Amino acid sequence: MAEIEVKASQWRLVEVGRVVLFNNGPYTGRLATIVEIIDHKRALVDGPSDNEKVAPVPRHAISLANIILTPIVIPKLPRAAGTGAVAKAWKKEEVEEKWSASAWAKKREQMLKRRSLTDFDRFKVMRLRKQARFEVRKSHAKVRASAKS
Repeated sequence: MAEIEVKASQWRLVEVGRVVLFNNGPYTGRLATIVEIIDHKRALVDGPSDNEKVAPVPRHAISLANIILTPIVIPKLPRAAGTGAVAKAWKKEEVEEKWSASAWAKKREQMLKRRSLTDFDRFKVMRLRKQARFEVRKSHAKVRASAKS
C-alpha cells in the first residue's frame, strides 16, 4: 500500500494564547492575546505592552470580526489567566520582539510611514528612485558593453 502522510491544517486557529492584531476600533494596530473564547463570534482579550509608546490593551470582550489572528502563539497559557500571568507569559515569549521582526509588521510600518508622507516627501522619494534606477542602468550598460567586446 502507498504511504499516506496526514498533516494538520496550517490555518490559524482561534485558541487561548493566540496573539491578535486589532484591525478595527479604538485599539487599531495594537497587539493582544486571546485569554478566553466566549462564543463562536467573541473572545476575551488582554494586551500587555512592553513598548512605552503603545499603551496596553485592557482586558475586554471583542468580536472576532474586529481582530486578525497572527501566527504568534503563547503556548500553555491557561484559560482565563489573570492580567499578571498574561503579562509574564507575554514577556517570556518575547511577543513584541517576534512581532517587530516579522515581515507583516515591517510591511505595516512601511505602509503607515508612506501613508503619512507629504507631497514634497513623495517627490523626494521619486527623485531618489530615479537616481538609483539611473545608476543601475549605467552599470548594466557597462556590463553589456564589456560582454560584447
